[in-house]
Amino acid sequence: MTELIYQKDSYVKEFEARVVGHSEEPRGVVLDRTAFYPGGGGQLHDRGRLVAGEKVYAVEKVQKAGDDVLHLIEGELPEVGQTLKGELEWERRYQLMRTHSAMHVVSGVMFRVYDSLVTGGNMEILSARMDFEMAQLSNEMLPEIEEKVNEEIQKGHPIKVQTLTREEAMKVPDLIRTKINLLPEGIESIRTIEIVGLDLQADGGTHVGNTSEIGRVRVVKFRSKGKINKRLYVTIED
Repeated sequence: MTELIYQKDSYVKEFEARVVGHSEEPRGVVLDRTAFYPGGGGQLHDRGRLVAGEKVYAVEKVQKAGDDVLHLIEGELPEVGQTLKGELEWERRYQLMRTHSAMHVVSGVMFRVYDSLVTGGNMEILSARMDFEMAQLSNEMLPEIEEKVNEEIQKGHPIKVQTLTREEAMKVPDLIRTKINLLPEGIESIRTIEIVGLDLQADGGTHVGNTSEIGRVRVVKFRSKGKINKRLYVTIED
């Protein structure tokens, strides 16, 4: 099982690891530990490179392979047992961290203020869409939502990572903020992201350490996806 460095510390930009396996299709390597996020939960995978002396392997995609993380590279594969240095494409990763944390602030505001549950979502770099169960959402409400979201960001809420047992997690009120509980029955260890004083959710992605790092959120538009489901589009600015 690959040790997932990013789950404990999203700010690790470089790391050393050992090659423990190969894959021919898709072509890549498995490391004993990694700071590369493999994608999931609406967040894009990381990019970067693996370095062994003067040899550089560009990592354009990372994906889960069972309990391991597969780093896709082209050309000759490094040998099993070889020690490599991993380097993230940090600006891209940090922008994704800001975006993901912004989505949690939006989710927290929509739940606390409007009693609205998330029904779906996806993010790009510094932009995202989020679906909510909120029949009354209208264009006239967007400036108010944007103002409340940025008020929370400016408060500088710390963002904490914690791992709970399933039993502990299920005792936390409102931990599952999505309309459908997405936690499979077999998962016994639940990683949570807490925006202190605003939001607490089960989550496997990467986040900034404080809401003040997010920047300013713009609520760009909304679209009706049905009688009840509505979609918000947001961007994140420096």
